[in-house]
Amino acid sequence: MKITILGAGVTGLTLARLLLQDGHDVLVLESSGEAGGLCRSSVVDGFTFDHAGGHILFSKDRATLDWMKERAGSDSLVETERRTRILWHDRYVPYPFENGIASLTPQAKFECLKGYLEAVERRKGGEPCPEDFHSWILWKMGKGFADHFMIPYNEKIWECDLREMSSLWVAGRVPDAPVDDILKAVSGLETRGYTHQARFFYPRRGGFQALTDGIAEGLGDRLVTGHEVRNLRRRGGGWEVDGDPTDLVVNTIPLPVLAEVFEGLPEEIRLECAELRPISLANVLIGCRSDRGLDPLSWIYLPFEDQGPANRVTFFSNYSPENAPEGHVSFMAEVTYRGTLETGKEWLGDLCRALETCGLFRREDVVVLHPFHSRYAYIDQNLAFPDRIARLRAWFDRSGLLSIGRFGRYEYHNSDQCVQRAFQARAHIARLAETGDDLPLSLPA
Repeated sequence: MKITILGAGVTGLTLARLLLQDGHDVLVLESSGEAGGLCRSSVVDGFTFDHAGGHILFSKDRATLDWMKERAGSDSLVETERRTRILWHDRYVPYPFENGIASLTPQAKFECLKGYLEAVERRKGGEPCPEDFHSWILWKMGKGFADHFMIPYNEKIWECDLREMSSLWVAGRVPDAPVDDILKAVSGLETRGYTHQARFFYPRRGGFQALTDGIAEGLGDRLVTGHEVRNLRRRGGGWEVDGDPTDLVVNTIPLPVLAEVFEGLPEEIRLECAELRPISLANVLIGCRSDRGLDPLSWIYLPFEDQGPANRVTFFSNYSPENAPEGHVSFMAEVTYRGTLETGKEWLGDLCRALETCGLFRREDVVVLHPFHSRYAYIDQNLAFPDRIARLRAWFDRSGLLSIGRFGRYEYHNSDQCVQRAFQARAHIARLAETGDDLPLSLPA
């Protein structure tokens, strides 16, 4: 089959590689000047920099992790023990918060434990799972955990009133905190959350883009960058992309962008796509002079407004010794926003002052400040989202066009899950090529 893939992020590149192995004629069209999507990296004044956050190589699925490590270069990866903390007022608290409550003040520990046990009793009494995220936090974790971390942090990262946000997105992403773990933690006994991330990998050189570069290896002129699709339409039993006929189109670009060029798209579907509002990300590289290196941390969370606009700071030169020049260290500060954000000199200065107050560095040691914006970074999980995206997925799955990926299907997936989706799409396309039946796309939940 002749197959055109829109978008050269992790999903699109992985699927292109797999389909080429299966003997298909594949063309990947990417609107930006280089492939990689949210996993792109750059070198700025000798500092390596990921454009959209401090990505890490990990997966609960061993086969997926091995495949990704091989693409990124198994012999040139740095393996690191995950050390994450929350800067809770005047102290570091281990992450996840519920596993680190022994580090809190006595009053805060009491409030967290009391609220949690009350929440457990309410659930045992049959209190149903709430629809909105704010109420879900109280229902799941109790008032103490909510007030001391979960509500301020999530309001900061999602940039909204959590009562306007659906609770459905947390299923499968936020692990349960067993009562035993909470009791052990408050007693000072060590517990660990997110054990599948206890150790992670990162490319020694090239940033996280080393992964997408490795996936794209061998595509050659089948990967076309700087090509913004202007028109997509049905053509007989196949498709036409900017006048070029193709048997099948696989979309991985954001649905609102696709809807603008999809000729003949039903108006109600176009309007539904337009309602998928992005949450954007400014990721700021901060390079500093240093003669002592960084504290042995992977990243920290900054949940409170008085800590400045960043919600997370990655200790990036700890990921790889080659991420910063000799005698220097680097951080990446993540700031989410809706609409627009001007990251000029004054804003960057305010960001640095806030992080200096948090004790991360001295402003006089900063030698590089470089922001990069990702318009489509996070998914707005508002109350209308679950029903809206269910309707859109159902329509596109029946349309004959395959739409997958973090924003092609609007699934809040990490890079390893995007790789898994590409393998699943490959299996669907293999059945389509074998039978000729234009069956609706069906993917596991």
